Amino acid sequence: MNTTYFTEEHHLFRKSLSDFLKKEVVPHLDKWEKTGTIERFIWEKFGEMGFFGINYPEQYGGLDLDIFYTVIFLEELQKINSGGFAAAMWAHAYLAMTHLNKEGSHEQKEKYLAPSITGEKIGCLCITEPFGGSDVAGMRSTAIKNGDHYVLNGSKTFITNGVYSDYLVIAAKTNPEDGNKGMSIFVIDRDTPGIASTKLDKLGWRASDTGEISFTDVKIPTENLMGEEGKGFPYIMQHFALERLIMGINAHARAESAIDYTLQYMSDRTAFGKTIDKFQALRHRIADIASEAEMCKQFNYLTAQRLGHGEYVVKEATMSKLLSTKMADKAIDECLQFLGGYGYMEDYPLARMLRDSRLGPIGGGTSEILREIIAKMIIDKKEYKPAT
Repeated sequence: MNTTYFTEEHHLFRKSLSDFLKKEVVPHLDKWEKTGTIERFIWEKFGEMGFFGINYPEQYGGLDLDIFYTVIFLEELQKINSGGFAAAMWAHAYLAMTHLNKEGSHEQKEKYLAPSITGEKIGCLCITEPFGGSDVAGMRSTAIKNGDHYVLNGSKTFITNGVYSDYLVIAAKTNPEDGNKGMSIFVIDRDTPGIASTKLDKLGWRASDTGEISFTDVKIPTENLMGEEGKGFPYIMQHFALERLIMGINAHARAESAIDYTLQYMSDRTAFGKTIDKFQALRHRIADIASEAEMCKQFNYLTAQRLGHGEYVVKEATMSKLLSTKMADKAIDECLQFLGGYGYMEDYPLARMLRDSRLGPIGGGTSEILREIIAKMIIDKKEYKPAT
């Protein structure tokens, strides 16, 4: 492991988190994968351990630690082989809570961020729409001001924690005629009248609740506006760098996990009088995928370090997600092949890993959209800047 990025304190944190996950989470995962419901007690245990407050201010109960604690948090979640459980945790901690921390008022942070850090409240971020996909500017949901409140109408889909969360951070157009300059961000309670959720049935990420949510004449008090009215689009854009880097880090971590498991299997499995890790054809394919995983990991670590120093790494984070998720799909597909028929069995981890990994090139911006964003930056010299 590169000691440039990780101190002794980081290593101790990794060991503590790894032990916690093995003891408190792993025994329940198969049940949560079957039911699609993560029981509430585990959120509170994460909160008790401080895992939701890693990078948040001490003022609201956080630990205010450097970004490599977040890297460790993400990597260790991938090692327990439930992409859905991992997604539920990081979507709460780094999607919903990031907006609360950056755009929320003190009062909003007291009401939503502090109990999110303790695990008492669960959040979700609602941006993607049924007709919009990765086209955030094409959003149709509206929140029209009417006296002391806004009236929200529209729908969102593919929302992680979209069914069982306690509050929603949601984007909608407050001035639809202004296009993406007329978009704003709100935080609203789940039990607000007019909100209805439908649970979606997914190929992978089975443990997490992914919802389609409809909003019908939902009244949002004006004090629930986050940040400035009309600034929603740049708020969303500036946090995409973090989300994409998270998915890049997840990808290199799950690829490494798959490789580690497969190497152990290959050292035990015999064919024609020797273990299959002695066959050159397989050894060289392992060499290829391990090399690609390491290249992605080192790029992701460097990008994380720059993000932690306050740089706006939108290009690099976009590249991270694009290449790392593609690499992870390839690596896990290869690893499944090395297990032969056992790779196709649900009793072995590669089947779930393959399903969960496939979401990587889709969620948080499809690879096709990411390529166009990168092309705009390197060909058209377009510059993306954070919200001011």
